[in-house]
Amino acid sequence: MKPIKARPSRGLPQGATVHIADNSGARIVKIITVKGYKTRTRKKQRAAVADLCTCNVIAGKPDMRHKVIPVVIIRQKQGYKRTDGTTVKFEDNAGVVLRDVKLGMPKGTVIKGPIAKEVALRWSQLAKIASIVL
Repeated sequence: MKPIKARPSRGLPQGATVHIADNSGARIVKIITVKGYKTRTRKKQRAAVADLCTCNVIAGKPDMRHKVIPVVIIRQKQGYKRTDGTTVKFEDNAGVVLRDVKLGMPKGTVIKGPIAKEVALRWSQLAKIASIVL
């Protein structure tokens, strides 16, 4: 996971549901924790674009359901500002399931829909299989 310059606003709190945009077998996941999130005691963790989350599979193929998996957030509904001043919003909250967290290898082979530029900078393996980078 490489550092990025932008600090997007964190629009997905702990417990939020996220749609999976690849063909890994999971369809809807629920955020459990956010990797590297530091806050005061008893405050809920929040995820933003390009964050690595640990999620629980709610809907999907029977062999994937009720599993805990690593997911990278690729789109969020809440708008955030980039360093050049533009504001970015997406239609849905979406993520991609990872097979190997250290290398950033995705489990699926195709990503449906666009991914944010911040994701492409931080996770280069996801940028290779993405159809559109915004």
